[in-house]
Amino acid sequence: MSTTLRINGTPHEVDLPDDVPLLWVLRDEIGLTGTKFGCGVAACGACTVHIDGEAVRSCQVALFDVWGDVTTIEGVGTPDMMAAVQKAWVANQVAQCGYCQSGQIMQAASLLAGNPSPSDAEIDEAMQGNLCRCGTYPRIRAAIHDAASMMKEA
Repeated sequence: MSTTLRINGTPHEVDLPDDVPLLWVLRDEIGLTGTKFGCGVAACGACTVHIDGEAVRSCQVALFDVWGDVTTIEGVGTPDMMAAVQKAWVANQVAQCGYCQSGQIMQAASLLAGNPSPSDAEIDEAMQGNLCRCGTYPRIRAAIHDAASMMKEA
């Protein structure tokens, strides 16, 4: 069945079964590989994207259930025009292996959109579903605080 999705501001028509997870639509059909497959059961956060600004695990959202515009890590910023959260990630050298970082950034961006001055406890709570095998959690928290400061100054 043909479905049109708006992804990063661009309409994409896909002809796939309704129950295909959004993750595979993004990666295999559209070619947006920044969204990662981690666990397939929404336990790690590597596949986090936004639907109408809400952070969701794309491995658990069926194509039929996509309710609005989708934003992936590719839609947040580019190397030439990074979003504040991406600049803060680089400045704080958050990434080690980097595999989880697109999901981490998407979750952090959603947090900051709803709470522009989060406390450490609020950051920890918001980010608890995003796992980092390298253990960069202190740098993630610092980057979120820095991104919040950058967004206030802008």
